[in-house]
Formats: sequence, C-alpha cells, structure tokens
Amino acid sequence: MPHSFAFCANEWVRHNPTESRVTVKLKFRAYSNGMTKGLHRYYGNHDLHFITCSCYHRQPQLDTAKRRDLFLSILEEARQKYRCVVHGYVVMPEHFHLLMTEPEVGDPSVVMKVLKERFTRKLRTEGAPLIASFAMSGLSCPEPAPVWQKRFYDFNVWTEQKEIEKLRYMHRNPVKRGLVDRPEHWEWSSFRSYLFGETGPVRVRFQEWPMEIKARPVATFGEPNAANLPVIRSGPLIRKERE
Repeated sequence: MPHSFAFCANEWVRHNPTESRVTVKLKFRAYSNGMTKGLHRYYGNHDLHFITCSCYHRQPQLDTAKRRDLFLSILEEARQKYRCVVHGYVVMPEHFHLLMTEPEVGDPSVVMKVLKERFTRKLRTEGAPLIASFAMSGLSCPEPAPVWQKRFYDFNVWTEQKEIEKLRYMHRNPVKRGLVDRPEHWEWSSFRSYLFGETGPVRVRFQEWPMEIKARPVATFGEPNAANLPVIRSGPLIRKERE
C-alpha cells in the first residue's frame, strides 16, 4: 500500500504525544487514516508530493494510447501554467501516479482539480464517458458518470530515499501489472526520461523559472521561544481539507 508509512506515522504520534524531534516532525506530516473521507493536505513545506488518483469505480478511462496522450498533454500544460516541477509520473489504464513539487501558483489541489476537470471535459466532448444508470435511473436522460474518483491521495515526500522509492514504485507499475516486460517499454511514464534523457510529453525535473523559496529561522528544541518558531526551515505547514 503506497500510503502505509503515513498511516503508521499518524498512529505513532497519536499514541506517543511526548516523543522526540523526529516524532514531532512526523506529526506535522501525519495523514488522516480515513481514506478519501477526512483526507488532509499539508502544504507550504516545499516537500515533494506523491499523488495517486483513480478513475471512477476503477473503470479503465485511460485504457487507450490516445487518452493517455491526451492526459499527459493536459498535465504538461498545467505544469507550465502553475509553475511546478514534475519529478516523475506514470499513467495506467485506471489510475495515475504523479511526483511533483508544490507549484508557485496555487497548490497541488488546484493543479489536480484543473487536470481532472480538463480531461473530463475533453472526454465528454468526444462523447466517450460512461453512463451512471445505477445512480440516475429515475431520470429519462441519465447524466454521464464521473470520470474520476473524488479527491486524491497525497503523500508528502521529504527525503531522497523516499523519492527514489516512489519513482521505482511508479516505473515498475506497468511491469508488475503485466502491461509490458520492461519499464522502458511503457511510453506513458517518466522512466525513459531518466534512462535515456528523452524529452517526453511532460518535462521531468525541468524548471524554466527561479524558485522563490524564503528561508525562515529554525526552531531549536529547548529554546524559550521554540514553540513560536517553525520546526523546519521552509515555514509553517498549511492544512487543507478540500480540493
């Protein structure tokens, strides 16, 4: 499970409220254990974000090359518009994973909202969406089914080791699912950008603008005013409960 680490960190902090500095750091990054209901977002720390989003009821809305290409073109447009750096991605038939920085414009929730809505509109203009007859059976003209599950999973990545772990997980996903024999054979991931230095449909680890990161004082445990200072250099975390 990609988010078991966050769950364990949350439980550890809950049962050990007076632990060390490392535990306090985990507390800042603790995730809700209520699946999509009660998810919390923690922004403002300049962490990477490992995002997972599934299609509605795991329907394979991304099961064709044309749709996956469309999705990646929209992702690249969003990357440029909101000024974020994509570290990795993979698009599967019924879900996708994305490893990205926090954007300079908006936040990851804004990027995800735009990405999902634009892709949905494109599909519906093609007359492609499924019909949710089970949900709208009382109407003579049933509405199209949602393309995406509500919300998304977001795991804060703040170490190089965890970043490598998430990249490996993403790039091996198509092989594990039996879609291809080798990661480089799947065209809709960032693996070829790392292996061959290719410029794919989404620019990976590429930045066209200077990041404006403001350094803040670091709290040292034991200092009289430590409670009023951020624990880490990049500033206070923002808790966001909705997309």
